[in-house]
Formats: sequence, structure tokens, C-alpha cells
Amino acid sequence: MATALVVLLQQENYDVDHMADGVSTLLALESGIYDLAILDVMIPQMNGFEVARRARRKGMTIPILLLTAKSQLDDKVEGLDTGADDYLTKPFQTAELLARLRALGRRSTNFQDSVLHFGDITLDTSTATLSCDVSGQSVRLAEKELRILEYMMTSHGRIMTRDQLALKIWGFESDAEYNNVEVYMSFTRKRLALLARR
Repeated sequence: MATALVVLLQQENYDVDHMADGVSTLLALESGIYDLAILDVMIPQMNGFEVARRARRKGMTIPILLLTAKSQLDDKVEGLDTGADDYLTKPFQTAELLARLRALGRRSTNFQDSVLHFGDITLDTSTATLSCDVSGQSVRLAEKELRILEYMMTSHGRIMTRDQLALKIWGFESDAEYNNVEVYMSFTRKRLALLARR
């Protein structure tokens, strides 16, 4: 089930990390790099209800969708009372899952508009275009450059480490080295400098 769900979401252009148990899921959520969490209630070590409960106690505002075979009203109430934003029972239709994810995205402040602004810089994520309002010039970005700038522009001035950037851009499953982060940060700085010179 988990593998099929990962493949489905990747086909819908979601970046997905799969955690095999509740403890690693909670640790991953604490990194702050995710926009949305789908929790199966019946995961080992710490069930989905408890992961959601602890995430909320720690002040996490990430949208949470619980997936479960438990369809009784009491189970749904418990799930939502733990802090989950939505609850979907198995088996479910793919179209319904995707619609619920889109709805969570619309309600979440973590999901950003496709056009981002920071100072006199504008980033259009739908076209991968970075432009400068002062010079009127624009450049197209490679995928990693786009994701780095999007992450930085939506982080609202928070300081981030190389570890955080590597996790957000390359993901838990990646074998990307820190050197990759520095290389792409260098590319990104050059793009910004190019806009400023024109």
C-alpha cells in the first residue's frame, strides 16, 4: 500500500519521503521541511494518532491526513481530535485522496502561491522564471535552483543549515553530498548577480 501511494503521489508531481514507522515519521516532521503529512494509523512503534497528537503538542502546523481501515464514527472523532486535519478510510478512490490533498493545500499557509516576491525579486514557480522588478530582466532556472529559491523565499527570513537544504531539496532518500548544496547555491547566487548587473 505505501509503495503504491508513493508512486501515485510522485506521478502527481508531489515530492515524497516514506517513513516506515511512527518514530521516524515524527522525527522527519520535526525537520520542518514538509508541506503535508499522510499518516497511516496502523504504523509500528507509534501509531498515526499518536504521531499527530505529538506533532500538535510540539506546535507543528503541518496539514495532516490520516489514512485508516477504521471506519467507525468514534475512530474518526479520535483521529480528528488528535489534531489531524482530515481522515480518509480504506479502501479509498484515488480521485478522492488527491482531492482531499488539494483541499488541505488550499487551507494551509504552508502552501504558497505560484508567484513569490522578496524585495525586488519575483519568482514564478509555474514557469521557473526569476525576475528583477528594478532591471526588468528575467532568467530561467534549473529545477534545483528553482526549488532552492522557492524554499528560501518561503522561509520568511529563517536561518537554514546545509542539512535542512539538503533534506528539503534532495530528500531523505538521496545520497547527495554537501558539496552538491554548495554547488547549487553558487549557481543560484550567480543567477541573482546576473539579474542585478543587467
